[in-house]
Amino acid sequence: MDWDKLRIFHAVADAGSLTHAGDILHLSQSAVSRQIRALEESLDTTLFHRHARGLILTEQGELLFDATQSMTKRLDAASARIRDTEEEVFGNLRVTTTIGFGSIWLAPRLPKLYAKYPDLNIDLMLEERVLDLPMREADVAVRMKEPSQADLVRKRLMDIRMQLFATPAYLAENGTPKTLHDMSTHRLICQQAGATQVSAGATLVRELMTYEIGRTLTVNNYFGVMQSVLSDLGIGLLPDYLQQDFPNLIRVLPSIESTEVPVFLAFPEELRGSRRIEAFRDFVLEEVVAYRKSRQGAAAS
Repeated sequence: MDWDKLRIFHAVADAGSLTHAGDILHLSQSAVSRQIRALEESLDTTLFHRHARGLILTEQGELLFDATQSMTKRLDAASARIRDTEEEVFGNLRVTTTIGFGSIWLAPRLPKLYAKYPDLNIDLMLEERVLDLPMREADVAVRMKEPSQADLVRKRLMDIRMQLFATPAYLAENGTPKTLHDMSTHRLICQQAGATQVSAGATLVRELMTYEIGRTLTVNNYFGVMQSVLSDLGIGLLPDYLQQDFPNLIRVLPSIESTEVPVFLAFPEELRGSRRIEAFRDFVLEEVVAYRKSRQGAAAS
């Protein structure tokens, strides 16, 4: 198949319009249309259903688009690796992690990375959905469990636990619970047990809900839980790593915590040796070492 025709087909399928694809490719609509017709003739099949609202891929078109999409991602990866052979760290790096970890732990530390590599651009994608690294939905991931996808380089960064926290102002007004039974007079702030979150956190939420809880506030991510706790609304179930940056928060019911949650950094095997990946990995590892030392110092005191 003609590579140029495939490139044009991919642009049309992605844009859903001959006109929009032509604008992207700097070609006229008629030129794009001719290339699509020629490709359909060479394959002896119809790739698009034509509608007044635009173009819709046929089943055969879907198959071809999957192939061109995979090829495009591979080419992007090859281009990134070629650029990464340079000594300088620059360009775009797509980082995916959870909303809680990304907003509470990672984002506040990024100024250090930018100070060292001012020409590096981070695209921080915060979501609970696990993105497909081998298919290049992201370049590097920080996840709360070991990735199961093949062909990934992975590094265990640290372990965290879910614990209960409150502000001094809330406890001064409402008292400090001594046992779980005392939670009957308090508001518990947490994620819903069925929400997307670390399984250890969901397990602990279900356990807490077996007790008589006075009031509840459920949020769909840990950043929202933290903001609610900081607003003196109640006692929140939060990851222990926030204590480093929010030392005024007081841990409540110290005997109550989740099982360990491993934190992994992962990236595709094909990006091994990437200067951007190396820079980000080394930065995260340095911050994890500093975090561990801070926790050890707090424990010793």
